[in-house]
Amino acid sequence: MSLEDVDKPVTKDDETAQTKNGFLALVSKMVFDEQLPVRFMYKTVPAHLNDTGWRMYTGYETPEYLEDEAVNMIAVPVEKITSMDPSMVELVEYNAGTVWERTPESEGWERVYDFKIPAENVEVNITNDVEQFKH
Repeated sequence: MSLEDVDKPVTKDDETAQTKNGFLALVSKMVFDEQLPVRFMYKTVPAHLNDTGWRMYTGYETPEYLEDEAVNMIAVPVEKITSMDPSMVELVEYNAGTVWERTPESEGWERVYDFKIPAENVEVNITNDVEQFKH
């Protein structure tokens, strides 16, 4: 696959399980409480079947604000967000690993290539001790 192909939205022929199941995005409450536009968004691997993997922010969130995701981020249908801001309609078709931003002075969205998408730290214990599986 060429870089040119990677930089295009997913088509129905290329769609994978990570893109077709979900319909929700996690969106900063500032979008609604402060009525600020989404200016930064990325797509991670979805956390559950209803999740698209999209995370959307205003750009004004502090590290402290972002630490309390349960309080400050809300699950919103992607369709609602794109109806509020039609400039995002084509962008939400991109696959996991995609990052977009727009500055207040810019005319539109720009693809970001140097942002490291956060990944949840999942601790897994591997054992061959069958005694640990007995209840």
